[in-house]
Amino acid sequence: MSYQRSDGEVSAIVRRMPEVPDLVGGTSSMTFVAPGKATRRQFGLFRRDMQPHAGGPDAHFHRTFSESFYVLSGTVRFFDGRDWIEAKAGDFVYVPKGGIHAFKADSAEPSSMLILFAPGAARERFFIELEEIRASGRKLTQREWTALWARHDQTMV
Repeated sequence: MSYQRSDGEVSAIVRRMPEVPDLVGGTSSMTFVAPGKATRRQFGLFRRDMQPHAGGPDAHFHRTFSESFYVLSGTVRFFDGRDWIEAKAGDFVYVPKGGIHAFKADSAEPSSMLILFAPGAARERFFIELEEIRASGRKLTQREWTALWARHDQTMV
């Protein structure tokens, strides 16, 4: 998809920090810096701040979007489908559609990273649902987990 007009347009979007919602709970927080609805669904950009030993998701893949990670601080371990690698501040990890991946914040120091989804799926809803489940103390059955993952293009391996 390319821009077709011969002249430019006035179309920049500015989101001020107070307008950017945070999702705080458990051992990490998520800032929805630029959800897909703010970028015409071209990408989504989130910031995830994790406390020491915050853990992370098990191995999975996505069919409809790629995922990129840029470590801002601390150390985050990433699974590339075969091995676990350690990424430190300044390291970048790209996972194309279908790429098996996972990450863990399991060091003794806090860590932070940017996560970019492309195109801009409504990923914030997935993280909101996870936090609602965690905060309520509700235990999902395997069938309920499978349905949640399916709704959000998260195929566990």
